[in-house]
Amino acid sequence: QVQLVESGGGLVQPGGSLRLSCAASGSIFRLFDMGWYRQAPGKQRELVATISSGGTTNYAESVKGRFTISRENAKNSVYLQMNSLKPEDTAVYRCNADILSKGWPLTRDDYWGQGTQVTVSS
Repeated sequence: QVQLVESGGGLVQPGGSLRLSCAASGSIFRLFDMGWYRQAPGKQRELVATISSGGTTNYAESVKGRFTISRENAKNSVYLQMNSLKPEDTAVYRCNADILSKGWPLTRDDYWGQGTQVTVSS
């Protein structure tokens, strides 16, 4: 069994910063790409940023220069530093990870966290 647990969301004023964290735990054999997605009310889920196991990053155009994704492989964790936040960044942010889990046969699957609310408002 694999779990992803996020933390760090909350209410922040425009221009402020937040740092999201996500830790994967359980029967993990290997972690591949990790990432953050978000979904605002009435909108489709969108990719925010991803990072490979080797550290290659990819960002949505709307967050480039403001958000930074990083990971700590020893802790099976991924982080999202969000600066210069805007009201349009308001959404539920969910962590995603491509994981090869232990057991036989080894099973590779996509896992999601429960989500954490980020609200940017004055």
